Amino acid sequence: MSKQDPNPRTKKECKNTKAMWFSFSSSFPQSKPLSPLKQSTTARSNTSDDQFPPTHVKSITSTSNPFVKHCVKLRNSSSYRHSHGSVLLVGTTPLREIYNFQELMQNKPTTIDCLFLHENAAVPEEFVESGIHIVRVNSVVMKKLSGLQSPESIDTISLVRIPSTFHSICGDHPQDISKWFPSAFRILVLDGIQDPGNLGTLLRSAVAFGWDGVFLLPGCCDPFNEKALRASRGASFQLPMVSGTWSDLQSLVDGFQMKILAGDPGSKDELKKVSYLSYELARSLKCTKLCLVLGSEGSGLSEDAREVSELVSISMSGDFESLNVSVAGGIFLFMLQTKNKEI
Repeated sequence: MSKQDPNPRTKKECKNTKAMWFSFSSSFPQSKPLSPLKQSTTARSNTSDDQFPPTHVKSITSTSNPFVKHCVKLRNSSSYRHSHGSVLLVGTTPLREIYNFQELMQNKPTTIDCLFLHENAAVPEEFVESGIHIVRVNSVVMKKLSGLQSPESIDTISLVRIPSTFHSICGDHPQDISKWFPSAFRILVLDGIQDPGNLGTLLRSAVAFGWDGVFLLPGCCDPFNEKALRASRGASFQLPMVSGTWSDLQSLVDGFQMKILAGDPGSKDELKKVSYLSYELARSLKCTKLCLVLGSEGSGLSEDAREVSELVSISMSGDFESLNVSVAGGIFLFMLQTKNKEI
């Protein structure tokens, strides 16, 4: 709990209830340095690949085409994606979500560089007059680009820039935290979330419930991983994201005087008290700036986070040990959403 808060929450203890626990803290331990995603979104390779996308190309029929190889490597390699600042996005639905989001934004954070369209498919209505470069491909090339064994339902694949709202930072240098999130009232913090499906689902829920951004601590998978993109359905391009260390997160917490809510699927410390998420607790936090930290699927919170945590549980009446992190996160994101974002 932050030092600025004179009214600590009341903890309700509940015995003999299996639960998913969550916790509050006011400070971070001095943890050893951990590496976030190392490449900046603005980093662009100076190799000949900078010619991509080739605007003169209107159709591709061979999987040996250099542009196809470039795009496949973007899909398969995180370091390659971030060094070129580009992502391969499979399917029409996430692309439509991004495009519709862009239409609502005054400053567009994402650029759609190219649209791969199956040779027999019609141009999606939104993009008929968009001016986006379209390349027609056959089924063999579409399968290669998508990486799917059965891509029959895939008519559209797009080459999209990593959004300007994504920041990969390092705690060794001073940072202007005001540039990370336009608003920092509700921030989701992911601590070592390795499963791309869970990470993508959490991003999608964060957008759905109006959260302001996501902070990725070391150990998280790339939010632009193909499976994470599929699960997020375009949320990765709609939500400000920062990849950094605990030290960087501490700067955010101190700068905005935020409370920290951290989560783990089970406490190993019997000496710690447990309080429970409730509507009363959620209402008490309605006007409070806070971060919600979710621990990894296997080991839960990192030891650094566990050292400074009070435990708060989601009470469960069913006979089950814990909830999946994306399910538990969805409950908290819903319960703690608020329309009062006065910073």
